This record gives sequence, structure tokens and C-alpha cells, in this order.
Amino acid sequence: MSLHYLPPVKPSAIALGTIFNHGIELAVLSPLFGQTYQRAKQANTKEEFARSKEASSAAVAWGTSLVGSALQAYGVGALINATGTLSYKGAAYLGALIFAATSAPTYLAQLFTEKRPVDTVAVGATSKILETVGLSLFLTWWGTRTNPFD
Repeated sequence: MSLHYLPPVKPSAIALGTIFNHGIELAVLSPLFGQTYQRAKQANTKEEFARSKEASSAAVAWGTSLVGSALQAYGVGALINATGTLSYKGAAYLGALIFAATSAPTYLAQLFTEKRPVDTVAVGATSKILETVGLSLFLTWWGTRTNPFD
């Protein structure tokens, strides 16, 4: 496989998009980190806490969130470049399409099949809308093309 087929995206756009998305993910994961912090304060030693399940699960959640945010930032930036999106309206449509294709079926299933509470589903849906529509708007504002004159 050649990297020639992967569209180039400005590295600063990937970095800022990663920070943008990771911030949203951390806001959603903050209850997990809050509980982990409380357990760390209750642990007798640092070593005891470092070997605990809470520490390892928090580290895994943080690491996978960071990697996922970077991949999503690159993917959205590549789609913006590949589709030639230049306007905020186009970016919002692109983000909405990404949300509809990746997350909407999950939230509909949670509401109608699993009968989960609406407020719980709404929090997840809001964060995913920010991660898709918000990210595409943010990256359009920042710019994703490595050479804007190409």
C-alpha cells in the first residue's frame, strides 16, 4: 500500500483537531477520571494505586481517546480536502453526514430498542455531534490544505 493514496492534511490541523476532539472526549469521560482520582487519594501508596484496575482502565481510556481523536481529526480533514469543502455550510453538512453514518443508528437503537433514558442518550449524541459537526467546522476555520493553491 502506498501512502500516495492518503490525502495530505496540514499537521497543525491534525494536532488542533486532536486537542479539540480529545477535550470533548475528556468532558464525557470526566466521571471515570473523577472516581479514579478519589481512589488514588484513598490508596496507601502510589505503587498500590498504579497497580490497581482503576488506574489501568483510566490510562487505557485516556490513551484510546487520544489515538481515536487523532485518527478522527485526520479523517475529517482528509474528507474536507477530498470533497473540496470550503464553506462553513458545506463543513456542517459534511459533519452531519459523518454523524448520520457513524453514530445516529446507535442512538436510535438506544432510544427505541434498548429504551434508555432520553437524557442519557442526549448527552452522548451531543458529544458526538460536537465531535463530527463541530470538528468539521473547526477544521474548516483553521484550514486543512497543505498547499491552498493546489
